[in-house]
Amino acid sequence: MRVALSVVLIGGIAGVHFLCAQSPEAPAAKSTDKLTNTGTPLKVPYRCTNEDMEWAGMSCSEEEPCPVYLELAAVESVGNRIFLAGNIHSNAVTLYSVLLSSDDAGRTWSEPYDRIRGVELDHIQFIDFENGWISGQVLVPVAQDPFLLITSDSGKTWRRRPVFGESRAGTITQFWFTSRTSGSLLIDRSQSGDDSRYELYESMTGGESWMLRETNDKPLRLKHVFVPNTDWRIHADAASKSFRVERRQDEKWTALASFLVPIAACKPIEQPPQPEAEPQPQPPAATPAKPPVKKK
Repeated sequence: MRVALSVVLIGGIAGVHFLCAQSPEAPAAKSTDKLTNTGTPLKVPYRCTNEDMEWAGMSCSEEEPCPVYLELAAVESVGNRIFLAGNIHSNAVTLYSVLLSSDDAGRTWSEPYDRIRGVELDHIQFIDFENGWISGQVLVPVAQDPFLLITSDSGKTWRRRPVFGESRAGTITQFWFTSRTSGSLLIDRSQSGDDSRYELYESMTGGESWMLRETNDKPLRLKHVFVPNTDWRIHADAASKSFRVERRQDEKWTALASFLVPIAACKPIEQPPQPEAEPQPQPPAATPAKPPVKKK
């Protein structure tokens, strides 16, 4: 879902088991910069490349560059650690996923996982101080290949695990874990063209693998409803063109950090001229051997 500010912001049969190995990731663009909160909106670094523009089919020029925005979709906390999930996008195309984390209650921020091209991240759940999940899916060219990012060390490291055993259309609309091993999720495959639009999956391996339990052409429900953390919210502030990360304290919301929505502009990057190769010296021509002299 895009948030509008003052700028344009942009089956199978039940019981079939899928053992999902980690699928190869698309080209990533992880930022190693650490952002320090000084009280003004932070700007997530992004450098648009010619390859990004070609991949996204963006027609950008020096005179009319293509604006790029940050979108934050979910927030969750584990102790003093805060996680933000979302994406980086143009007016029409999702360019990269983005995952931000803070270990010091919002004073500094970093990216614990590589950005994934053409992907959005949209829901976060932690069942305890160690085990957590983030849902996501590829959006380009269509919504497909839904997956979970999984952590078992409080979000220090994450691993990507797909829901399907092969590439298929679909998005995760809801997921919920009742323990570190047991969870379920709903898939919407509306763009696939199949009659069974909705699918229910269950996992007994903490999201490492999934079993298809039910398909239907009508919406399905989870046994346990996803309950977001009501002590946190992401608030779109039009005046500052930023997303404010806010925590509830009694009946008051307090902002711990804010992030600019406009973060970059795509335009062609001139490639530096390549130096001409120096001519290589040619080996001297071989001297023809003299014929042997005949003795008289």
